[in-house]
Amino acid sequence: MAYWRGEAGDAAGALTAYEELLADRLRVLGPDHPHTLTSRHNVARWRGETGDPARAAAEFAELMEDRLRILGPDHPNTFLSRANLARWQGESGDPEAAVDGLTDLLADVTRVLGPDHPRTLRVRSLLTEWQSRRGAAP
Repeated sequence: MAYWRGEAGDAAGALTAYEELLADRLRVLGPDHPHTLTSRHNVARWRGETGDPARAAAEFAELMEDRLRILGPDHPNTFLSRANLARWQGESGDPEAAVDGLTDLLADVTRVLGPDHPRTLRVRSLLTEWQSRRGAAP
């Protein structure tokens, strides 16, 4: 339900629903369960979408540390957290951090997935976007 609320344009409703789900998952599954980590990801994403990019970036930074510890550096969900961390750092006014994070991520996804994998191409596209946005910054 939370997913579809967000997709329908209700970012605040999605955030609230994901926060409720996260509380339940923490209580039932614990902090290191993959589903709990996914809920944290969704909370951070929708927090950014509701207009708090700095807090979203902070939440993705914390999540990334836990995903590195639990899943390892080459897990697809760790890559996803790194991409989102870069995005929200950029959205919160630090396009240089976005470019740096995506540059490092591109090297890793290329190494793990290859240069033609769809995720590698997506990271390359995001990097180009943030390089452009960085160049447009005053």
